[in-house]
Amino acid sequence: MEQLSLFDHSDHMAPLASRLRPDNLDEYVGQEHLIGKGRILRQLIEKDMVSSMIFWGPPGVGKTTLARIIARQTKAEFVEFSAVTSGIKEVKAVMTQAEDNRRMGIRTVLFTDEIHRFNKAQQDAFLPYVEKGSIILIGATTENPSFEINSALLSRCKVFILKALEEKDLLKLLKHALTSPKGLGNMRISIEEEHLAAIARFANGDARTALNTLEMVVFNGRMNEDAVLCVDRDVLAQCMDRRSLLYDKSGDEHYNMISALHKSMRNSDPDAAVYWLCRMLDGGEDPLYIARRLVRFASEDVGMADSHALQVAVAAYQACHFLGMPECDVHLTHTVVYLSMAPKSNALYVACEECKKDVRELPAEPVPLQICNAPTNLMKELDYGKGYIYAHDTEEKLSRMQCLPDSLAGRRYYRPTREGDEQQVKERLDNILKWKQGEE
Repeated sequence: MEQLSLFDHSDHMAPLASRLRPDNLDEYVGQEHLIGKGRILRQLIEKDMVSSMIFWGPPGVGKTTLARIIARQTKAEFVEFSAVTSGIKEVKAVMTQAEDNRRMGIRTVLFTDEIHRFNKAQQDAFLPYVEKGSIILIGATTENPSFEINSALLSRCKVFILKALEEKDLLKLLKHALTSPKGLGNMRISIEEEHLAAIARFANGDARTALNTLEMVVFNGRMNEDAVLCVDRDVLAQCMDRRSLLYDKSGDEHYNMISALHKSMRNSDPDAAVYWLCRMLDGGEDPLYIARRLVRFASEDVGMADSHALQVAVAAYQACHFLGMPECDVHLTHTVVYLSMAPKSNALYVACEECKKDVRELPAEPVPLQICNAPTNLMKELDYGKGYIYAHDTEEKLSRMQCLPDSLAGRRYYRPTREGDEQQVKERLDNILKWKQGEE
């Protein structure tokens, strides 16, 4: 008897993830917070009250599948549209057809994948048809719609957040793939439960990655004498040599990662900081970008509590510039751990921000005459530099001369903390202020 293979029939030529796409909500896996019994999106679908919406979530969580299910359940025509390959001309052609369908009483669900890639003009082309009800627009995006979708269009759509699938959801999908006739159910496959669990972990919440990986390990399995395809640890290791992690260097996840690194260092958690650093590097982040952020952190969050932190961060930037990846990863790790363990002070940051606020909001005061240069006789006659005291000529190396404008006299921006080396700075500044106030 001839062993069935994945290529016996034309419908088996499609990828496993496509063949296993569910047809209804009961077959759909994950997103229980949206389509579980009694949840809002499920009720809207079941009551046929669906309106335009945006699905925001990472890749492989079922955005396209859910849109297809909505179209099928609401008996609407499903039109799939890609922002990558379509322009305004294609948009208008689809809209014309949708308007014709509306006149005949047929609704159109227009699914737009990667809607964040459309420019403003392309997004605006949807507006009149969404408003008239010619289409039910379902946009899918991996980016924050607040930043990537026009406010006019966004205000007419309900945003639903789809979450990365849990390992138990992915494990359920993998087991279904092994038994379903649409999947691998016609094949005799031997694979351990622990290997399926490893694939689920490797997929990192992405159903497409999980199913594609399963298909790959099955293709590379070893056929035994009983015509059973056996998947062993070696095959698994070859097919999962590198975890495919979600990381878009220009998108939302980019900012989430750098925020996680920054806040872990601020919280003096070197382990978390090193983890987020390695996640960024593994995702292909430019090491010089990370190094620049570390230079900023050295003054913003460590500051005068350990001024060596800035030197370490600048040295790391130079090392990254000289060496590049992968060698500079250890220099970045060195700096991240140093900054995590350094005493923290944001006094410099607070001083800078408070002063910038005054500069923006208060009148632009002239420089006090006593600290103005007087390179000409006319300027001297106008009292430029009159009353200036050269601090080095005094015994204390200080003077009580006012350097701020009159309206800001006595204003304090820099207020040192007692952290690390800044304790000494605080004591010295306190003594200086007392002396200037005549309290010595």
